[in-house]
Amino acid sequence: MDCTHIRIASVPLRLQVGGEQAELFRNRKGYFSINVQTISNVNLEITDIVARWPGSAHDSTIFNNSYSKAQFESGKYGEALLVVDGGYASTAYMMPPIEHPTLPVEQLYNESQIRTRNPVERSYGVWKRRFPVLALGMRIKLDKILNVIIATAVLHNILRRRGEEVPPDDPEIDLPAPWSELLRDGQVSSADVASQSTRNRGRDSLTHHISFTSLQMTHALYQQTTILTLL
Repeated sequence: MDCTHIRIASVPLRLQVGGEQAELFRNRKGYFSINVQTISNVNLEITDIVARWPGSAHDSTIFNNSYSKAQFESGKYGEALLVVDGGYASTAYMMPPIEHPTLPVEQLYNESQIRTRNPVERSYGVWKRRFPVLALGMRIKLDKILNVIIATAVLHNILRRRGEEVPPDDPEIDLPAPWSELLRDGQVSSADVASQSTRNRGRDSLTHHISFTSLQMTHALYQQTTILTLL
C-alpha cells in the first residue's frame, strides 16, 4: 500500500473552491494534487483505492480514515498483511521497514520488504504512463477529476488482466520533463513544472485541519472479498 499524487491545475481549482481552500491541495512538493491511496497486488492491479483527499493530507491520515483500515482492524482479512513504507506505523497487519537496521536479520527483512513493496511503486509508473493526464495535470472540475482517477484505475486493471503492454509514448504530448523524472516517487516534482512559483510554502499544519466535506466519496474497485496482501 502507498499513496501517489495526481496533479491538478491551480487556476480551475482556485475558481472552484477559493484561494484559501485551494491551499489544502498544495502538497509538500509545492504543486496542487489529490493524494490517492492504493493497494496493489503482484500483477500491479489496484485492488483498493481512496481518491478524495487533498494533496496536503499525510498518507497515514488517509489510511486512518479509510474503510480498509476498519476492515483490517475487524480481522476481516485474517492473517493478511499490508507492506508499506516508513511513513506508516507498525501494527499487527502493517509491515513498514525497520528504520535503523543493525542486525543481519533486520537488514534481510528490509531487503525483502522493499522487494515486496515494489509492485505498488511500479503500478503507479504503469498507470501514469498509460494515462499521462494523471502525471501532467487535469484542468477539469474537481468532482470530474475524482471520477477520472477511478475510471483510469479500473481501465488499468482490465488491461493488466489482459496482459496488454503499456503503449508507446504519444509524440504529440509535450512533456515538461522525461518520464523518468515525471514518475520519480510516483509523482511530478515541482522542479519539473516550468511555471512553478519558488516562494516558500510551509503548510504542514494544514494536514491536521482538513475541511473536505465536498468530496466525501468512498470508492471500491471490486465487490468480491479480495485478500489485500502484497506477500
